Amino acid sequence: MYTDDVTGASWRTGGDDHADRVESRFARSYRLHGFTVLELHGEIDLAAQLDVEPYLDVITGVPAPRVVIDLCGTEFLDCSGLRLLVRARRRTADRGGELRLVCPEGVAAHRVMRCGGLLDALGPVATLADALPEENPGAFASQI
Repeated sequence: MYTDDVTGASWRTGGDDHADRVESRFARSYRLHGFTVLELHGEIDLAAQLDVEPYLDVITGVPAPRVVIDLCGTEFLDCSGLRLLVRARRRTADRGGELRLVCPEGVAAHRVMRCGGLLDALGPVATLADALPEENPGAFASQI
């Protein structure tokens, strides 16, 4: 278990040093269909960025990371939150991985991405089911 000295966020890692679970006031994660799903909630601002970024760096730092960031539970997203998303997109692409965003229209984060001209670059989809591959439709989520 690692704990960030500044923010207090903690995460458990597996044997390959790939973070399995985040426990944070802004995020929680689980594995589903071979992806690490990171649900962000609340206000995603500078405080949230500082809390979540070390964990996101771990899950996007492995070879060919497969990550879904779910923004459905967010109430607010500022430029710090956008930076977090763009950085995660770049890190996964640099390592040959996939990053998918869940953010339906009407969620504040969607409006911010649209105003920032990032909808095409980040490619959010409306539901978690839309973000995940259709393989293994009967598989279930494993809360780690």
